[in-house]
Amino acid sequence: MPGLLDLIDDDPTGIDAIAAYLDGLDPAQRWEEVGRLDRDHQRTLYEKAAHAPPIDIAHFVGTAGPRQEVIHDGLNTLPVAARYKRFQKRFCRPEPAAGDGNGHGPIVTRLFGYNEGPSRRLIGPGFFVAVPTTGRPQWTARGGVVVDYYQVPDGEVAEGWPRIVPNNWRLQRFVYHQTRDFMRRVSRDVSIGAAFKRERPLDHYFVLCRRPPEAS
Repeated sequence: MPGLLDLIDDDPTGIDAIAAYLDGLDPAQRWEEVGRLDRDHQRTLYEKAAHAPPIDIAHFVGTAGPRQEVIHDGLNTLPVAARYKRFQKRFCRPEPAAGDGNGHGPIVTRLFGYNEGPSRRLIGPGFFVAVPTTGRPQWTARGGVVVDYYQVPDGEVAEGWPRIVPNNWRLQRFVYHQTRDFMRRVSRDVSIGAAFKRERPLDHYFVLCRRPPEAS
């Protein structure tokens, strides 16, 4: 039976078939498959994911409540040692603003998050705000959600997260400052992002695999 690499390499195979394959795996198998993707495969997957249903911010937190952490395991294509290619993006819903109900469902229009991994103590947490790209056609063409490092959380985050610092702080400026990641849906639990610096595509990608709620 073909695996994820085979499906990506096969030109006629579209994102729907890839999604069905990934959705049929258990979480450990899914992450094992996703964790094999090199830069070429991630680039191709990002291109195929342009034909997936648009991603929304609910993909990243599911039914989690405000300030409840949801972890996505990630693999990037940066030219760094293998141990630094694996990381986590951690998301949470902010506390609801006035008129937002209880913070659940489609009313929520943004998420808070940061990057966890071996490089965090050296570089910094890379806080961000994730928002839909609706209403900005140039951005929407890149993905339905943007992980925006021009912004950092302006409210309370999940318990246990590091101290919020701006992305021009210390070594963070070389990684996160003036950067945005544009996200596309791959499957129910998998998404892929492409990095842009000052609106310039970097040809670097990362794939995310959402952990089940009990694992987060």
